[in-house]
Amino acid sequence: MRKKPTSQKSETDLKRLHEMRDEDIDFSDIPPITPEMFARGVVRRGLKPVTELTFLIDSDVVEWFKKQGRGYQTKINSLLRAYMEEHRRKTA
Repeated sequence: MRKKPTSQKSETDLKRLHEMRDEDIDFSDIPPITPEMFARGVVRRGLKPVTELTFLIDSDVVEWFKKQGRGYQTKINSLLRAYMEEHRRKTA
């Protein structure tokens, strides 16, 4: 069942946004990117399509991965991939 939108009309001033020039955009609340921040960036090429799904994982497992810091979902995916590849080799 589809939910109806809460509003039928956008309150965004699209005409004003369309006419706005890049110079008119206020970036004052965005901190500048330092060379150090840029150097820590990660470039990933050849990414595989991602499928988003919901499944149950024991809460203590999720909490343990979260305590490992940022990128915990990527780590979980890497471990699942390693498991998959190992089992593929055994059955091939």
